[in-house]
Amino acid sequence: VKELLAEKYSEKVVEEGGLKVTTSLDLYKQKIAEEVVSEGAEKNEKGYNATNAALVSLDPKTGQILTMVGSRDYFDLENDGNVNVTLRPRQPGSSFKPLVYAMAFKKGFTPKTLLFDVVTNFTVVGAKDYIPHNYDDKEHGSISMKSALAGSLNIPAVKTLYLAGIHNVLDQAKKMGYTTLNDRSRFGLSLVLGGAEVKLLEHANAFGVLAREGYYHQPIAILKVEDSSGRVLEEYDEKSGSRDNRVLDGQI
Repeated sequence: VKELLAEKYSEKVVEEGGLKVTTSLDLYKQKIAEEVVSEGAEKNEKGYNATNAALVSLDPKTGQILTMVGSRDYFDLENDGNVNVTLRPRQPGSSFKPLVYAMAFKKGFTPKTLLFDVVTNFTVVGAKDYIPHNYDDKEHGSISMKSALAGSLNIPAVKTLYLAGIHNVLDQAKKMGYTTLNDRSRFGLSLVLGGAEVKLLEHANAFGVLAREGYYHQPIAILKVEDSSGRVLEEYDEKSGSRDNRVLDGQI
């Protein structure tokens, strides 16, 4: 919040101007989020040698940020403690798959469309072999898009990206608020398996689009700013914040 304010009002005003700022954060939920990150990070360190963690939650009706925990421990400099990981590009893994299936549905495929979950070499001529496998290392034969997504199967997901088109998916992702997917020359079929870095805040907000049947809302952190004399410098207007901005059809 301080960074957002400094961009608009300058560091000097933020530090010395006596601003009164109302944020969208819910203190009750924020405390729970901090506990969850602390406990979850401890388990992940033991199980997976992962030393850090972050969490963000938003109200999908408005885009208001309710909780944001940027790291496991702000004071642990050795493990990027004072890096806000919710705003840093990180690979999303299989959690990117729903965006790809959404684009496939937009192109006219349906949940009942059949794919063949068999090991496939997706290599283009002259390139290195690209042969993805499922997490269970099994093949499931003929399978619907609905079942493939529900089971988070990798091979059908790559086929779905091929059918949907990488550029179409990237165009759709941009409409849903992603800002880290601009260098398209970097991305291939591994995009659907999390091969491109995204910001957690933008990723969670994109799932908000799915939750709200296709409506996108810009993430909001600041609801009101007053100066030292009580004059309102800015105030969030829910009506303007919730103007129709449909980026996906509700049926998708």
